Order: sequence, then C-alpha cells, then structure tokens
Amino acid sequence: MKMWDEAGGNRKGDVLLQFQVITDTHVKADPGHTYNRNLARALEDIKREAPDSDGIMHAGDITDQGLPEEYSEFLRIWREHGAGLPASYFASGNHDVGLGHWPSRLGAYLDATKMSGPYHDHWVKGYHFIFLGTEQGLELFASLSEAQLSWLDAKLAETKDTARPAFVFLHQPLKDTVAGSYESQRWYGVTQDEALKEVLSKHRHAILFTGHTHWELEASHTMFSGQERLPVMFNAASVAYLWTDEDEHKDGSQGLFVEVYADRVIVRGRDFAAGEWLENCRFECKIPGQSE
Repeated sequence: MKMWDEAGGNRKGDVLLQFQVITDTHVKADPGHTYNRNLARALEDIKREAPDSDGIMHAGDITDQGLPEEYSEFLRIWREHGAGLPASYFASGNHDVGLGHWPSRLGAYLDATKMSGPYHDHWVKGYHFIFLGTEQGLELFASLSEAQLSWLDAKLAETKDTARPAFVFLHQPLKDTVAGSYESQRWYGVTQDEALKEVLSKHRHAILFTGHTHWELEASHTMFSGQERLPVMFNAASVAYLWTDEDEHKDGSQGLFVEVYADRVIVRGRDFAAGEWLENCRFECKIPGQSE
C-alpha cells in the first residue's frame, strides 16, 4: 500500500482506509471531448497512484446535461479505464437531475450509477459513507426533504461514538463554507442550508465533501475547518475544468486523495492533468473524540 511520507502523516500506524473524491466530470456525448478525456486520465492516474484504493467517491455532475448518450459515454469510459479500480459511489448533481421531467432525470441517474435512490449510504472497511441528493429537479440548488435530513441525523448517530469519522457527500456546498460558496462567489446551493447545518452541528465527526463550484484546489478555503460548531468540509474542485478566485475559467483537472489513520485524516490535492501532487494542498484533520 502506498503511503505519503510527509512528517506527521502516519503517527499511529498504517493507513486504515484510502479513497479518492472526484466531482464535476461533465461527461459529454462526444467521445473525444476534453471533459471525457479528462475523466479517462483521472481514472488511470488513480490506478497508478493508489492501486490499493478502497473506493472512488463522486460528488455529482457526472454528465453535462443528463442525456442518455452522455450516460452511455460515462459508462464506456468507466468500463475502459476503470478496470482494476475499487467500488465507486455517486451523488447526483444539478447537471444530472436538474430541470426536465424529475422522475425521468432521477431514473437515468439511478440506472447509470446503480445507486439505490437520491440519497443512500454504504459501509467500506467499517467506515460510513453517506451520500445526500436533491429530491427536486432544481436548476442549481439541492432541495433536501425533512425525511432525508432525519435520515442523515440517524445515520450519523450510528457512528458518533466509534471515534471514527463518517464521510458525507453532497454536490452543492453550504453557504459561506468552502471555496466558491461565499455569498459574493454565488456557488452555494442548498435550499435547506440552515437545517442541514443544524444536523451537521450535532455530528462533529462527519467530514463533508462537495463539488459544484469547480474552484481550484490552490484557491482559498478548499478546507472549511469547522467553525461555528460545524464539522470539517472540503471542496473537491472538478475533473472537467476549474474556476479561480478571480472568477475566471481555467483549464485543468483536479481531485482529492484521502487517507485515514487511527488518529487523523489526511487529504491531498491531485493535479490529474499534470499527474502531480499539489504542493500547497495538503490538509490534516484531527478526528473528534481523539486525545491530543
């Protein structure tokens, strides 16, 4: 198993769990489109750098418009470049299920990804992975029902006393948390923003990963460090293309590699286009409940 050598990265033994977070792949119908090639390259990079990965987590906007031919291309890319990769789990994004006929849009996402519903959870090596998702076909925002929020509360309670983190995924970030979500930047997007924050505030062992903003990992606020009683959150950038603090488009393809140790979680940014680690994108999270 590959492990990062940086000082402090392995203070209590070996890696217990490792996974990748990718988002906003925006697969197009054209097999030669840059976005499609970026996804293929990212999968190949993950195979090289993390051959013992325990999972790939996708935070939504799998496709560009949620069209059948785009899902076909997504499945082709995963079939051709995903051989040898671990199980993958998917959140829905607004480009996947927003607008159009909601049952049809949701059905296309579920058919392609084999997920069980708009929100779902999974256990990987004893760690809880929880995926949230909109229950309405809104253009940009996610709308989470009271039932989904209660479900999340109950799911997070299952691991609250285990001294293990629970990993949560949602396409849209909460307002004023990670890069791109600040009011002036405009790319927050949960209708029930305060209600979701209230649930998460009860479960500081959660770590939330989001996409939607495309903000590059070198920008400010890739990590939200848990202010205002909230848990840690991460922006996962985009595999298709990036956005900057100057509010400008940028060619590029990035994602996150996560390693879990007995006493902490380390998150590192990966430049898939260059096949390199992002030097200024390494974060270390203390697991709540662990002694200093």
